[in-house]
Amino acid sequence: MSKVEYKFFLCDTDKVYQEIGAKVLLEDLQKMVVIRHLETRAESAYQHGKVGGFFHSSAGQEAIATSLVRVFGNKHWYTTTYRCHALAYLLGISEKEIMAELYGKEVGNAKGRGGSMHLFSDRLLGGLAIVGGHIPIATGAAFSLKYQGRQDLVSLCFLGDGAVAQGAFHESLNLASLWNLPCVYIIENNLWGMGTHVSRAICKQPIAESFAPGYGIKSYTLNGMDYFNCYAGFQHIYREIVVEKRPILVEVVGERFRGHSISDPALYRTKGELQEAMKKDPLLQLRDRLIREKALTAEEYQKMDKEVRERVIDVMKYAQESLDPNPISLEEGVFAP
Repeated sequence: MSKVEYKFFLCDTDKVYQEIGAKVLLEDLQKMVVIRHLETRAESAYQHGKVGGFFHSSAGQEAIATSLVRVFGNKHWYTTTYRCHALAYLLGISEKEIMAELYGKEVGNAKGRGGSMHLFSDRLLGGLAIVGGHIPIATGAAFSLKYQGRQDLVSLCFLGDGAVAQGAFHESLNLASLWNLPCVYIIENNLWGMGTHVSRAICKQPIAESFAPGYGIKSYTLNGMDYFNCYAGFQHIYREIVVEKRPILVEVVGERFRGHSISDPALYRTKGELQEAMKKDPLLQLRDRLIREKALTAEEYQKMDKEVRERVIDVMKYAQESLDPNPISLEEGVFAP
């Protein structure tokens, strides 16, 4: 596998730090800690048979969605894959509601009917399980915004590197470019799409830089392991799309710490490779920067981590003790002609 040279978005990290400020960075660090613990505990629950279906962790990718939502806010339309826990939380769904949904409980986000892959909010158009199947939905959301004259809103679409090989991806980019749709397509490239290295699945690398010119749109490549690089890149993209009202293709390169799903042991990656990836943990990088800036101490972080961990354990207890859906209500919300 040949090594790809990525040209990450250039930014002055010190300037970005000063612009964001320690208070906001501490808030986002805590959100990343919540996401990590929420998924770690949910993973354990899955392995103990408490969570059914499939479970897909985003461990190692927390900086991507956290920085993007910080820049764009929660007023836009969001569309994502089955790896939807972090985005749902960042868009306002509580830990209790998420965990209860994973447990299939009546008080869950989708009343126990969606499970791990199908969380939603008033601005999240659902976690969607078909690879690439949500990309046309995001493109349709962008069309709707343009049709309604909503100049202040855009559509944001998360997808994995594996989805780039799907026809829906290319059809969507073609239409978005033809019709000047305000849609940002964010490829979370963790290098291993369902166990196949990206170099063996996608014909050209880097992905965004290679494919965007064919559709006449701009592209950017961000470092998904670096909160500051993601924030600066998304801020630039936000300012650009608000003015130009044209689609943008973004590739965010990172290395997830889990396999495709929890049932995937990820044996295609050596222990050494995983250890090297974990040295770049975006959560710990942000923590260490705040400690160096004296905005946080190691003891304060340990306290934060402990409090979040205990809160998530309580959330698991809440989910475990909540009621299962009543079978009588099973067909509610199901529509048929």
